[in-house]
Amino acid sequence: MRQTVADFSKITAILRGYDYEQVEAAVRVLCGSVVSAVEITLNRVDSKDTIRRIADKYGDRIAVGAGTVLNAEDLQDVVEAGADFVLAPSMFPRDMLDYCRHHHVISVPGVFSPSEVRQCAKDGADILKIFPAGTVGSKYFTDIQAPFGKLPLMAVGGINAENMAEYFRAGASFVGIASGLFQKEDILNRNATGMARSLEVFARQMEVVS
Repeated sequence: MRQTVADFSKITAILRGYDYEQVEAAVRVLCGSVVSAVEITLNRVDSKDTIRRIADKYGDRIAVGAGTVLNAEDLQDVVEAGADFVLAPSMFPRDMLDYCRHHHVISVPGVFSPSEVRQCAKDGADILKIFPAGTVGSKYFTDIQAPFGKLPLMAVGGINAENMAEYFRAGASFVGIASGLFQKEDILNRNATGMARSLEVFARQMEVVS
């Protein structure tokens, strides 16, 4: 599901530490919802295989991303596995950003300071992931864009249904949500009904934001 930044999902679901069956159950619920992108983090030995299997099965219905991509080897692996976008908690070096651009993969490096924001934007990052967003608060998104102008910022870290709209109003273009999206027990137990119920809250919030 190759995308441009212009049509990228406003909300990305972050799935960290789950096996394939649990991820697959969550993605099945996400398809067709207000959340049309899922990030699968590389903190399990089978994460890359999960990304490949999810991309093969659901890639035409949801954007599949790889998170915690910290080096060029992992980047190449997840792109070959079918990732549509890649994220990290830290900055990407220029060669990794160039690799993403060459392979039509959306790059979402982590940034925090004004210097990091400026550098990654200058180097060609597609989306700038402010992490941890909860530490700096929503006002940071307004303040950081005052000198630089409008930027494609994603708020990650501490975002949930209660404060999501606040970050959008402050200037975030995207949010990434981990524990604030689904109940962990629902994912572990592959409880589709419980996960669907959680998504309804975010759908209502997006109506407010829109």
